[in-house]
Amino acid sequence: MAQQPLAYQNPEFLKAGAGRPVRIIAEYLEPLKRFHDEKIQDTVVFFGSARVDSREQAERQIRRLSARHAKAGDLSESTLARSRKALEWARYYEDARELSRMLTTWSRALPYENHRFVVTSGGGPGIMEAANRGAHEAGGKTIGLNIRLPFEQGANPYITDGLHFEFHYFFMRKFWFAYLAKALVIFPGGFGTCDELFEVLTLMQTEKLAKKIEVVLYGTEYWEQVLNLKTFAEWGAIEERDLALLRHADSPQDAFTLLRDHLSAHHLEPPTAPEKAAPELAATRS
Repeated sequence: MAQQPLAYQNPEFLKAGAGRPVRIIAEYLEPLKRFHDEKIQDTVVFFGSARVDSREQAERQIRRLSARHAKAGDLSESTLARSRKALEWARYYEDARELSRMLTTWSRALPYENHRFVVTSGGGPGIMEAANRGAHEAGGKTIGLNIRLPFEQGANPYITDGLHFEFHYFFMRKFWFAYLAKALVIFPGGFGTCDELFEVLTLMQTEKLAKKIEVVLYGTEYWEQVLNLKTFAEWGAIEERDLALLRHADSPQDAFTLLRDHLSAHHLEPPTAPEKAAPELAATRS
């Protein structure tokens, strides 16, 4: 009789519905170990659209389309207009890259054994790539929490070796976004960006976080068209004071100042014993 595999070495079991709890706990324990091994104490998370190109890419696309239009005339004005909009959109890529570079340069100079305020993104293209790229260019570690999807989301090349994570479960990925974060920067984005923003705002509003998190909404021109949060308060859906959970910035320097001041005031005191031991921080209340 052939020897039967141990349960935890049985692929058929691990991939079946009965193995789901094992898969879920693996997406908690495996990142926990790697964060501990890499001495990651806490993070600053960048959210934003995966569809934003760098300025260089956007300019290259406009030149290509303009040349094609001039030669063959087979492009509509709306196609060219979208490309010009993409160039305007690209400024957010460059701003995220610069802010990440500034933040990483500052955090690397801090006198801590562990790595502090490590720039973290969803690991994909667009704003996520820009954030990882800026931190990489500053010589710091940078984290990518990628989600395995059938489309769009591939890991960008700027994530530090050993800090590229692949998740199957969105909720476990969200857990790791929130668990180590001391601040969030929300760049223009779509459904996913708004989902991540409101998830954290809800935890803050309901006092489910045992730490002070700064949430910086970047890009007033974009967000004022997309979100009118004052309407929530006017209708009584939230308290007026809940609007103060968000800060606003329109330049890398302004955003960096908000982040540096918050992190210095609330998170640069001597770390508590649990923080010294491992990144098992008291990030959420039981």
